[in-house]
Amino acid sequence: QVQLVESGGGLVQVGGSLRLTCAASGTIFRVSHMYWYRQAPGNQRDLVATITTAGNTNYADSVKGRFTISADNDKNTWYLQMDNLKPEDTAVYYCKQRPWGSADEYWGQGTQVTVSS
Repeated sequence: QVQLVESGGGLVQVGGSLRLTCAASGTIFRVSHMYWYRQAPGNQRDLVATITTAGNTNYADSVKGRFTISADNDKNTWYLQMDNLKPEDTAVYYCKQRPWGSADEYWGQGTQVTVSS
């Protein structure tokens, strides 16, 4: 059993920064892919960033150069540093973990990020 808990969301002004944290507990996977998604009202859930246990990262074009995903494998925790935030970044942000070689996926409950102009 895996539980993911996001934290760090909130209200920030345009150009500000937030750091989201996703802490995983329960079963620990030595190798996995970790993700951040976001979903704005009325929209589908979109992939924001990914990181593997090896440290390989990928970003959506809309956040490249502004967001940074990182992970602390010893703590089974990963982060999303969000800088130069824009109103269009407003959404509920979710973390997800997928163990290597498995089709299983584990989601957090989401954390709200609101960027005011």
